[in-house]
Amino acid sequence: MSADAPKFDGPNSLVTAVVQDAATGNVLMLAHMNRAAWEETVASGYAVFFSRSRQRLWRKGETSGHVQKVREMYVDCDGDAVLLKVDQTGAACHEGFESCFFRRLDHGKWRVIAERLVDPATIYPKANEADA
Repeated sequence: MSADAPKFDGPNSLVTAVVQDAATGNVLMLAHMNRAAWEETVASGYAVFFSRSRQRLWRKGETSGHVQKVREMYVDCDGDAVLLKVDQTGAACHEGFESCFFRRLDHGKWRVIAERLVDPATIYPKANEADA
């Protein structure tokens, strides 16, 4: 592993992954990667994360088909966070929005500021098990 790669301190170590649309610059989502997810992402060119809730690798789009083709990868100065610039297919958010950041605080109230691209019920067998 290169000195410029993320720092994984142990077998269960995770780094934060920020995912950004390569064309628009919109932040799509935030997830986590372990060493195996990082290595598979590098090898395949598609975003792979570690699901903390399921305790397993999560290949983005494995259920929805909404994959992320990685165009560029960056690591921060401390090696504990990465930035993926991707070509997003479909919705990045398991709630059917382009981005997971579709709510904005507006005068003390949360407002939905985006249009839903897809109804999650049409993609996921169980909404609480969505992989997005």
